[in-house]
Amino acid sequence: MAKVTSVQVVAVLRARILSGALPGGLQLKQEQLAQEFGVSRIPVREALKSLEAEGLVRHELYKGAVVASSSVDEMIEMLDIRIALETRALRLAFPHYTPALLDAAQAILKQYDAAESPREWSDFNIQFHLALYQPANKPRLLQMIENLTRGTDRQVHLHISRTVGRDHPQSEHFALLEACRRGEMEKAMDLLESHIAGTQAALLRAGSGVGQGAA
Repeated sequence: MAKVTSVQVVAVLRARILSGALPGGLQLKQEQLAQEFGVSRIPVREALKSLEAEGLVRHELYKGAVVASSSVDEMIEMLDIRIALETRALRLAFPHYTPALLDAAQAILKQYDAAESPREWSDFNIQFHLALYQPANKPRLLQMIENLTRGTDRQVHLHISRTVGRDHPQSEHFALLEACRRGEMEKAMDLLESHIAGTQAALLRAGSGVGQGAA
């Protein structure tokens, strides 16, 4: 039987957290997880550190690792950070766009259109954004963006009670891609910022039951 790695533990725990099977505030005990996965505490500890970097787990005094949960104010701030990081990544990537790179990003959007589940939509959303930022050749920046996006994605869906599905965010994705194709950098920057800001607005409207898809 193949040995379970920390990467596999991360994948399983991430899926459970994102699906809501592991709710916010739940304590994640290393000993219990090690027994479940049939490993020592070392890969479990490494997995929990990776999930903490993604914003899915946080360390609390006396409790250790727990599934992260955030207030609306915290979420708004995290989305502000995303705006800063992602607009910077887009600006750095812009001079390096080629038709082939943008065609690859469009192919992701086509997969997004064909997907049926919100979980798939979220995955393709992240893939699309990272495809636009990849030419920046800033791996640490891209990793920060990916971790932050995965962490905020779950929290957004916890706070927004109802979404309009994929149509609204998809129309914004296509508009952003078209601006990139036309070489309109400032317009693309504005579209990206308003795309993420729309999620902030939806969070603030959540109390009235009105929401929209996550960025």
